[in-house]
Amino acid sequence: APFPRGRGAMAAAGPGPGAGGAVKTLALVLEDEARRGGGGGGGYCSGDTVSGQVLLELAGPLPLRGLRLEAAGRARVAWSESPGAVPGAGTWGVAVRAPGPGPRREAEVRYLDIQQSLLRDPPEGEENLILLDGRHEFPFSFQLPQEPLVTSFTGKYGSIQYYVKAVLERPAVPDQSVQTELQVISHIDVSSPALLTPVLRSQEKMVGCWFFTSGPVSLSAKIERKGYCNGEAIPIYAEIENCSSRLIVPKAAIFQTQTYLASGKTKTFRQMVANVRGNHIASGSTDTWNGKTLKIPPVSPSILDCCIIRVEYSLAVYIHIPGAKKLMIEMPLVIGTIPCIGFSSRNSSITSQFSMDMSWLALTMPEHPEAPPNYADVVSEEEFSRHVPAYPPPIDCEEQLCCPVFAYIQEFRFQPPPLYSEIDPHPTDVEEVQPVSFML
Repeated sequence: APFPRGRGAMAAAGPGPGAGGAVKTLALVLEDEARRGGGGGGGYCSGDTVSGQVLLELAGPLPLRGLRLEAAGRARVAWSESPGAVPGAGTWGVAVRAPGPGPRREAEVRYLDIQQSLLRDPPEGEENLILLDGRHEFPFSFQLPQEPLVTSFTGKYGSIQYYVKAVLERPAVPDQSVQTELQVISHIDVSSPALLTPVLRSQEKMVGCWFFTSGPVSLSAKIERKGYCNGEAIPIYAEIENCSSRLIVPKAAIFQTQTYLASGKTKTFRQMVANVRGNHIASGSTDTWNGKTLKIPPVSPSILDCCIIRVEYSLAVYIHIPGAKKLMIEMPLVIGTIPCIGFSSRNSSITSQFSMDMSWLALTMPEHPEAPPNYADVVSEEEFSRHVPAYPPPIDCEEQLCCPVFAYIQEFRFQPPPLYSEIDPHPTDVEEVQPVSFML
């Protein structure tokens, strides 16, 4: 019968070398209870307990020296520099590039190192322990360090990886092992005050060639906060003014920048992960983005606490100008793991726009503005009858129309306003003067 598979991660190795291939199966199963406890099922966190089983199936009695469990976490960086120029190596002393790759840069940081023995000690006077044929289960459990662990990541020139490994030690035979990866997350709460701060940038560029300029292109953009999570849509507020003679196109994009450090050198890799495009803006025109959304795709959270690998994000709003360099402004982003609870992007954006652009209305608008007068209050029935023509009685739709009733559209007429006249058609004996208030 096969081993019972848990709902957690599982890794298995096939028959190993030895006497008749006595090891039929070596498997490593991680229980999913700890994984669910590590942040909603997305991975393990600092201080979480990792538990599982090592499953071993034998085809016959097998002598063993040991069965150990290893848990490790490493951040590794490696790349080769481009070959440099060697002065005087070419003809007439001209510098040429050296053949082959340049010096290799490497760095490593350890975050986790745990070892456990899963076998009991052999009987006294014996070096090995004999396991009978059949299935054997070896449970294990260990706790991750309380110190903050860096989020798992695989990039262009390095990675941050955690794994659990089971090693079967046998006499006179190479060790047999099986391992499975641990996904670790260092949580970032985007509700922190530093990540709720709005970001605003603006820039202007003169468009032209040499001394002939056609006019400036100006761009200002704003995002309401700095921190977001995967799946959220970022509302972008921007104003673009095109005073040049060219047709321009505004765009926005999210960029991921990976920075690697080793041997005092830095290697950077930058890529676009999401983008959105606006409408063309003709010469002498302007355009406004009132919350144009750009959705964040599934990407790795920001990694800011590793000394050799950094993963950072930025939101760029830029304008493509034909025949000239693009006009670009970048605003920093932090991709977190804990969303901002009770924070509505749409509501906050409306509130910020109202308080920023319409605050002057509070100085002139009354607290309880009066409703406009009703038409019947200013027009008498006699005046109304002189200007409203008499309409014929309504017709019977079912008898007069040959089309279905739902296809018939009746003509509606609204009451006309009274005719303007300098002479009051209904004078009164006493002239009433009422104060008039003006709203500026």
